[in-house]
Amino acid sequence: MRAIQITEFGGPEVLRLTHLADPAATDPFDVVDVTGAGVNYADTHQVENTYLASSTLPLVPGSEVVGLTADGRRVASLVGVGGYAEKALVLPALTFEVPDDVTDGQALAVLVQGLSAWHLLRTSTHLAPGETVVVHAAAGGVGTIAIQLATAWGAGRVIAVASTADKRELALSLGADTAVDAGAEDLTAALRSANDGNPVDVVLEMVGGPTFDASLAALAPRGRLATYGMAGRVPPTPVDPLALMHGSRAVVGFWLVHFLTGPSMVAEPLNQMFAMIAAGTLSPVVGATYPLADARQAHEDLRARRSIGKLVLDPRS
Repeated sequence: MRAIQITEFGGPEVLRLTHLADPAATDPFDVVDVTGAGVNYADTHQVENTYLASSTLPLVPGSEVVGLTADGRRVASLVGVGGYAEKALVLPALTFEVPDDVTDGQALAVLVQGLSAWHLLRTSTHLAPGETVVVHAAAGGVGTIAIQLATAWGAGRVIAVASTADKRELALSLGADTAVDAGAEDLTAALRSANDGNPVDVVLEMVGGPTFDASLAALAPRGRLATYGMAGRVPPTPVDPLALMHGSRAVVGFWLVHFLTGPSMVAEPLNQMFAMIAAGTLSPVVGATYPLADARQAHEDLRARRSIGKLVLDPRS
């Protein structure tokens, strides 16, 4: 089979198309013919070996696929590694039937990124109706879904943060109430200004560095900041526990691995999002689809912030 494999750690340049033996189904794994592989920002860390879990070489990246089982069922699966290939090993417990009215791209959008958005709002920050939510990287895969879920769940105001005017317009079209330039000179002031001069209740943050610092400073008493990435590859200022106590504020770390613990954490949110897609109340943004051989370009576009929504690799092209 054709696959993208890395034999050394580094940037997008280490992603190379190669030919590998087809994987064999061995208990408890099944094999699927991959029709689409999702590309996530975490993949860019995985190939650098800078992610939360260490990688082992050689490695076929890719944590999610959609495809066909040997008996012809169309499924989406969380695979951890091995997704950037024509065939992938999947665990039945992390494999889900895809409804006919959900496209491959939409199914991929609600796996890693949709589940992340769901649990960031529901489980990590416990969003309550009427609260103000700040969504960083608002035009990305997690951000575009988080905006829609927060709106559907009664957020009082959704503030989108993005780096370009086009991305901010996209966020507004998805239901954000207002949008802020990610490059604002005083981001804390910009976030509060977008909330009528008031501090905010919830922040979903994945940039790190000064963006994290400014977002934490914008939190209201009892506010919650969920950190789920460090796209800027610059760590934030260490958090002072006394400062958290002063405002009764919380910083919550998020890694999806810890939420893949059973049907109530995976299957139920996925099925609800599939139903929302079918009902037209959730519209995952599927961005560019790349041939498998262009995985390097997909990573370059993602890291350069040239992309929107869900990026997909098509191993059939």
